[in-house]
Amino acid sequence: MKYADEFRDPKAAQALLARIAAVTDEIGATAENPTRIMEVCGGHTHAIFRYGLDKLVPEGLDFIHGPGCPVCVLPMARVDECVELAEDPRVIFTTFGDAMRVPGSAKSLLQAKAEGADIRMVYSPLDALEIARRNPEREVVFFGLGFETTTPSTALSIQAAALEGLANFSVFCNHITVPPPIKALLDDPYMRLDGFVGPGHVSMVIGIHPYDFIARDYGKPIVVAGFEPLDLLQSVLMVLEQIRDGRAEVENQYARVVPEHGNPVSLAAIADVYEPRPSFEWRGLGEIDASGLRIRPAYAAYDAEVKFGVGYGAERRTVPEPEGCACGAVMTGRIKPVECPQFGRGCTPEMPLGALMVSSEGACAAYYQYGGARAVERAG
Repeated sequence: MKYADEFRDPKAAQALLARIAAVTDEIGATAENPTRIMEVCGGHTHAIFRYGLDKLVPEGLDFIHGPGCPVCVLPMARVDECVELAEDPRVIFTTFGDAMRVPGSAKSLLQAKAEGADIRMVYSPLDALEIARRNPEREVVFFGLGFETTTPSTALSIQAAALEGLANFSVFCNHITVPPPIKALLDDPYMRLDGFVGPGHVSMVIGIHPYDFIARDYGKPIVVAGFEPLDLLQSVLMVLEQIRDGRAEVENQYARVVPEHGNPVSLAAIADVYEPRPSFEWRGLGEIDASGLRIRPAYAAYDAEVKFGVGYGAERRTVPEPEGCACGAVMTGRIKPVECPQFGRGCTPEMPLGALMVSSEGACAAYYQYGGARAVERAG
């Protein structure tokens, strides 16, 4: 198949749904005792709700929404540090739009901008580099945020700045990696997961072998998936067939985009610029060993943590969740968004209490956007 409409063909979807129902029945999954499959990526969560796949699959199949939304897992302390940097009169703070409305303990970046901070939304770190070139008298800080998908572009921008000698550019690095939080979830004795739909865009960079431990050490199947309806349905079927057959393997449904060993150019840039942090705090999951990246000493001149003494380069700060906010429980699959007491009431897209209602990949935003009033009624 070459075109998007082929991946949305209703007849093909009906055939896959029939096979999913048959295999679900074969493994004995029921509404009372469902097979629980976690889609790690927030993009998959939105696709599931956009196309109504959660309503089409049998009752014996339960989608569990994972922590694959980088904006959502950012702890509030890091948002506060972004605001602190942005309010420095020497600084032009640049960021992706997704991060603008994420609440900190006192305010969001959008609120800081309204109060006069020079905060500019960019579409790429290369935009931030251009701003630095045009404003040599100011310090330009780029908010480096995201999983392995966005990490290479930030690494390449740091390499470009170093090559050019652009001394007024730096990155506030909050890049994180996908495999460690999956391991943390699997180690949680209260979490029951039967299989995974693996992230497509992340895997485009890192390949499929970083997930080998899921099958090898935990006996759980994982299928790297694309984002169209037929991609997701086929991936779910592949997971179910592994469960039925007693197999646990890493399979690649998204082979048209995801190479087995990842993208060598991207991986080389990441290895050159970054090294693992000993640990990194995840909202809802706490500190996870080796789950974040930091800029190597060779590029310290472009590290905002070093340059401004913030983040993990300074005294550690922890900010508790707002009272009544259940983002952590939603992100770790313990509850559905509609089970949060604030969903659709104290927390809406217009007035978000937590990051999951803000981000374009947040599970709460998906429920609210595609469930609308019915989702809020269900929460009641």
